[in-house]
Amino acid sequence: MENTNTKSNSGLKAAIVVLALLLLGSIGYIYKLTSDNKKQVTELSTEKAALEDDIKARIAELEAMSGENTALKGDIDAQKEEMTKLLEELEKSKGDVQAMARYKNEYFRLKREMDNLVAENKLLKEQNVTLTTSLDSTNTVLEENRKFTDTLLVQNNNMTKTIEKASKLAVLNLNVLAVKERSSGKQIETTKASRADKLKISFVIAENQIASSGDRKYYVQVMDTKGNILGEKKTIPMGDDQTLTYSFITTVKYENKSVQVTEELAGDNFEAGTYFVNVFSEKGENVSKTSFVLK
Repeated sequence: MENTNTKSNSGLKAAIVVLALLLLGSIGYIYKLTSDNKKQVTELSTEKAALEDDIKARIAELEAMSGENTALKGDIDAQKEEMTKLLEELEKSKGDVQAMARYKNEYFRLKREMDNLVAENKLLKEQNVTLTTSLDSTNTVLEENRKFTDTLLVQNNNMTKTIEKASKLAVLNLNVLAVKERSSGKQIETTKASRADKLKISFVIAENQIASSGDRKYYVQVMDTKGNILGEKKTIPMGDDQTLTYSFITTVKYENKSVQVTEELAGDNFEAGTYFVNVFSEKGENVSKTSFVLK
């Protein structure tokens, strides 16, 4: 009987030991599971925070690119919108394994698209720099050409003025003689107003090889001591609301050689005093003048 009790006690002890071992094993397993779960939660939380930071950095980079007024602004803004939406979803999530895997995959997809945009935007900026440099060079060349053209225009204008000035005909040796003409036709020079019945007016048109040949018209104006115009007394317009009253017109055939011009102005009752003679070109320019006195 005692042996039977002893065996029973031994079996009970063995069972207790086994149960104790099983209990310890369960406790260890549960502890390990708990520890692994905490570790996973910590890792997922860290991974989630890191992913959020990455997305925020990408959004900031997209905002900077969009502000550059690039041709890709529409694509950049669309990419920014997708990144912002992903960030909002990630911040609201509990960060479980499956969700994190999905968010990471979506982020990497968007990141690849963004990398392409960044590369394309960089290429456009480089092309713009090249174009700007080329445009600056072109503008510089155009400005130099404009200055050169302006210089040529000034030189041409100066040359034209020089030629015009040089081509003007000089009227020299303007001279007036008062004469008394006898019935025989002989003319006797006089300085007395009472004896004079004609004025002989002469001048020389100087030689000029630059001037064009052809007829030249000159208006001769003779004015007595009281300011009266002698002769035809005809008035013609001379531009700029100016007029000219002349005594007579003389037309000269000019062939680039010196020409002696002599004209006569008949009159009677010449008064004593100082007379003034002016010669005007067809353009109304006073090309020569003189005065003489009758006693």
